[in-house]
Amino acid sequence: MLSGGLWTSIQLQAQFAPPAGMPGTTAIFADSTIFVDWASTCSFQAGWMDISNESLGVVTYGTPENVTGKADDLVLSLGDGGVATCLFTTPLADGPGWDFTVFENSFDDTFLELAFVEVSSDGENFVRFPASSLTQTETQVLTFGILDATQLNNLAGKYRGRYGVPFDLNELSGESGLDINHIVAIRLVDVVGSLSPPWQSFDQEGRIINDPWPTPFETGGFDLDAVGVIHNQNNTGILLVDAQNNFLIYPNPIEDILYFQSESPVERLSFFSSAGRIVFQSENQQQLTIPTGDWPAGIYVARLVIENRILTSKLVKLK
Repeated sequence: MLSGGLWTSIQLQAQFAPPAGMPGTTAIFADSTIFVDWASTCSFQAGWMDISNESLGVVTYGTPENVTGKADDLVLSLGDGGVATCLFTTPLADGPGWDFTVFENSFDDTFLELAFVEVSSDGENFVRFPASSLTQTETQVLTFGILDATQLNNLAGKYRGRYGVPFDLNELSGESGLDINHIVAIRLVDVVGSLSPPWQSFDQEGRIINDPWPTPFETGGFDLDAVGVIHNQNNTGILLVDAQNNFLIYPNPIEDILYFQSESPVERLSFFSSAGRIVFQSENQQQLTIPTGDWPAGIYVARLVIENRILTSKLVKLK
C-alpha cells in the first residue's frame, strides 16, 4: 500500500489526460466516426538515427505515403529532429472541441516517442501548439524507457497506436499570421529527448523534454501513422465527446442538409427551434441525413438522449 505522502506526490504530478481507455482520457480511436478526412499528401525531411553520432546517417524506415489516409499502423519514422508536413484536400477549420488528431504506433501506454505539432495557414509560416512535459529531468529516459501520459500535454505520441492525440485550433486563436479557420498544413517535428546539450528539446515553459533516447535505428524517433481531421471548412460541425460515446452533427452553420453520425445508436435525437418547437425527431439512429431547407434562419438546439443521459448543443442557420 502506498503511503499517504507518496500518493499525494503522485497525484500532484499527474496533471494531464491519462492513457487511452482510462477515465478522463482524450484519446480518440482510429475507427471513430468523427473523422471527416485524413492527410492527403506528406513531405519529409529525415532526421538522424542518433543526432549525437551523425556518422550513423538518417532514418530510412517508411515512406511519406504511409502517412496518408486512415491510421493503419503503417508509419514513417522521423528520426532525431525529423520533420513531416501533411497537407489536406480541404483546409482545416476551428470547430467546437477538438479539430484534428495525430497518430503514432506505440505498442503500449508507456513506451512513448514524442513530437511537436505545428499548423500553418499558408504552408510556409508555422505556429507550434504550446507543449508541456512534466517528466523528471534528472535521469535520461533510455532507449526503451517509459513515460507517463499524465505528465504530457499537446505532444503527439502520448497515446498508444491506433489512438490519436487530439488538438484544438482555438488554443492558437490570436496568433499572428495564423487563421485558425484556414489551416492548410500540419507539421510534426520529432522531439529529441536528450538531456544533454546541445541536443535538448524544450516545452513552452522552457523545461527539457525527456523521452526515449538515443534510438539509433532506422526506425528511430517519432513514428507518424496518420493525421485525422475532425473539422474542416466543409464541416465545422458539433462534436460531443464523453467517456462513452462520440457524436458528430454537421455542418454548423446549417446549410440545406444536416448530417448526424454516432459511434452507437442514440435513443432519441431531437432538434428544437429557439421558440422550443420540435423541427425534427428520430429514435434509435446511428447515422442520418436530415433535410433542413425549409428551416427558418435562427438558433436551433440539438438534444441527444442515450443511456439515461441528455446532451445538448446549439446550431445556427443563417438563411
